[in-house]
Amino acid sequence: MDFPAARPRAFDEMMDEQGQVRPHYQGFANWLAGQPTDAMAHLQLEADLNFRRVGITFSLAGDADGNERLIPFDLIPRIIPADEWHMLDLGLKQRVRALNRFIHDIYHDHDIIKAGVVPPEQVFLNTQYRPEMQDVDVAEDIYCHIAGIDIVRAGQGEFYVLEDNLRVPSGVSYMLENRKMSMRLMPDAFSRLQVAPVAHYPDLLLDNLREVAPRSIDDPTVVVLTPGMYNSAYFEHAFLAQQMGVELVEGQDLFVDQNTVYMRTTQGPKRVDVIYRRVDDDFLDPLAFRADSALGVPGLLSVYRAGRVTLANAIGTGLADDKSTYLFVPDMIRFYLGEEPILSNVPTWQCGKPDELSYVLANMADLVVKEVHGAGGYGMLVGPAASRAQLAQFRELVRARPHHYIAQPTLALSTIPTYVQNGIAPRHVDLRPYVLCGKDIRTVPGGLCRVALKEGSLVVNSSQGGGTKDTWILEE
Repeated sequence: MDFPAARPRAFDEMMDEQGQVRPHYQGFANWLAGQPTDAMAHLQLEADLNFRRVGITFSLAGDADGNERLIPFDLIPRIIPADEWHMLDLGLKQRVRALNRFIHDIYHDHDIIKAGVVPPEQVFLNTQYRPEMQDVDVAEDIYCHIAGIDIVRAGQGEFYVLEDNLRVPSGVSYMLENRKMSMRLMPDAFSRLQVAPVAHYPDLLLDNLREVAPRSIDDPTVVVLTPGMYNSAYFEHAFLAQQMGVELVEGQDLFVDQNTVYMRTTQGPKRVDVIYRRVDDDFLDPLAFRADSALGVPGLLSVYRAGRVTLANAIGTGLADDKSTYLFVPDMIRFYLGEEPILSNVPTWQCGKPDELSYVLANMADLVVKEVHGAGGYGMLVGPAASRAQLAQFRELVRARPHHYIAQPTLALSTIPTYVQNGIAPRHVDLRPYVLCGKDIRTVPGGLCRVALKEGSLVVNSSQGGGTKDTWILEE
């Protein structure tokens, strides 16, 4: 690989190499320069109070006390000019189109395996592969209805795809609430720029879900299925259900009768046609997957296989969500679409390959090593920030189960000025745009910008101390 393992200087999205404000940030910079010394501190305090009042919180996975934490919100937005967003938009839609084709192929004809593009063990030995989905036809041949694609900038400002989140991608509620907060606290700054709206996302999502209802259903009933109030993303589940005007349900609120899913209501049973599920595959149906699950609906899989209910996202999409499958996405784009990828992958080493494993073990101090099924910043090592003891421990973990890990260069994620305790300072960011796939593929201009609030940290996940920013996409 010709990608450097050593971390280069980070790309500053607001200031150029000569210390001048980049053109697309000029309007905001002028507003910021005109603020009194203590204005930002007051606005930040107001933002925190409003977030707490609304209940925009999350809980850490594994926190036995279930403590709710405030999502840190930073006032200084990430601003992306129209031409850059146009390129990102095309690349995101291309990627999701290919991923949907891949999942359909894997559960039907296996053409990409027969062609030798993806090795069979990558699919059939993957814990996310669901044999129960083999030869099952889903509505409109769409498996990934909602995708969150993690994008980073590095080097001289080039964009890379870091991860594909296709199972139950979260965070869109924070994108929407961040925009409300920006408009409320900085209306004069917001009005200086032509910022593309995001508030219509719930309407797009509902339209998208209704489009993929089982055929012959004229007025489909959509619900959001949540694991319950103790889930770390419960705020988002309730928020999206409320914004779409649909019912938020738990597994106990649904039942199967005559090969149809029904919802219990005060007026009696009501047929359910589309389930936006925020429950992992393993817990969806205790008759088909984990028998000890109290979160799912007994018999749901049989209704799904019969084509009488739509699940978004489909069972089995986790195969394409896997970090080891990520390596093959550029080849999927070439194979299924006959196109060159618009967005590049981060070069990646597969620890399951002996020669690449040797390189990773020898250079772990310069790499980011990830568990292929990990999420939320867990199961990951950032080599340059790790102690000798942590490096030694992780080497043993990788040696013991090499197929469970990949490694990537330690990218110098781009930075944006961020309001921190000591004033304004650069902090590393990423971006998670959301892609909706129905009869058309749609995006809203922007996404969830996550920021690593700790100085020097490259880990942006809220579970690891990160915060969020509003993302302003400038219109033409």
